[in-house]
Amino acid sequence: MTHTLTPTADVATDIDDVARLLTPEGERIADAELDRYVRDVDAAVLRELYLDMVLVRRIDKEGVALQRQGQLALWPPCEGQEATQIGTARALRGDDFVFPSYRETGVVYARGARPSDFVLAWRGEEHSTYDPYELNTATQQIIIGAQALHAVGYAMGIQRDETDQVSVAYFGDGASSQGDVNEAMVFASSFRSPVVFVCSNNQWAISEPVAVQAKFPIAGRAPGFGIPSMRVDGNDVLACLAAMRWATDHARRGGGPVFIEAVTYRIGPHTTSDDPTRYRDRDEVEAWRRRDPIARVEAFLRAQGAFDDSFAAEVAADADRLAGEVRAAALGATTRAPITVFDDVYAEAHTGLDEERSRFQAYLDALAEEVR
Repeated sequence: MTHTLTPTADVATDIDDVARLLTPEGERIADAELDRYVRDVDAAVLRELYLDMVLVRRIDKEGVALQRQGQLALWPPCEGQEATQIGTARALRGDDFVFPSYRETGVVYARGARPSDFVLAWRGEEHSTYDPYELNTATQQIIIGAQALHAVGYAMGIQRDETDQVSVAYFGDGASSQGDVNEAMVFASSFRSPVVFVCSNNQWAISEPVAVQAKFPIAGRAPGFGIPSMRVDGNDVLACLAAMRWATDHARRGGGPVFIEAVTYRIGPHTTSDDPTRYRDRDEVEAWRRRDPIARVEAFLRAQGAFDDSFAAEVAADADRLAGEVRAAALGATTRAPITVFDDVYAEAHTGLDEERSRFQAYLDALAEEVR
């Protein structure tokens, strides 16, 4: 189901050359290829997807605030990308295994993360990440594109187990230029592995616009590896859900890997250490705000008579509650003494470790003396 792409010089940044089911104004449009994958999605399901996106945005805002207040070392904002993350993640089965990048807060949320799972890693606390086997989701990857290889390796394991699970790799447009991602597609195609590649094209690889690194839609690269692809509106949660259902169905039936390019936008900075005003035009950001993924679902639901003040109040209350739990998890975290870093290195202590511990303790004592 490759969405038709026209090879023009500026098509890489054409935000309308995508598969779509909800317009930015919240109007439902038909797409014969996508519609059959969302026939079960009624107003009640869309309300759940709306709630998911609102909660993810609230987690994200809380993460930014906590970092600004010195409670977190760093935070990678995902505002504007909620539809891509929730739409694709909600299409997965519980036993599928996900390999996310550092920005996939919404994916981790959809996989069942606890409030503490969103913040403790960014505080650098001991054992601060979730158990990957509880969520069937790998630790969020910082190394750009490395998770694509991990996902393919896992998918090759699925083949040997002879199950119908699917492995999923999430990465950004910048990562698509990394060797790891391209090598992963070579292996996935050669072994027809059940893996779905989800590229969140948020238009900016830190300060580098996508037009610099891609003169043709990123989804157009996948067929060159023998991998079917789709370019979808990443701000349309319904289209993202349909695209992922198509992709996982293809992979589960033995069709091999699939590639989805979700065209979206990073409203905030790359991370909280970044200043996007140095490289982005304010008008561009405001134009994308008008394509907000949450607002378009609200507009559609209101037109259907399925969104009222009571529902809005329920959503707001749920968001407040979750934000409070995330904040409490960060503020209530107990940071162990630095010397304890040696405690869990080996099952049994040995003289070499004891010597290193002594040297580190001397270093800490010297620091404490300087402070006094």
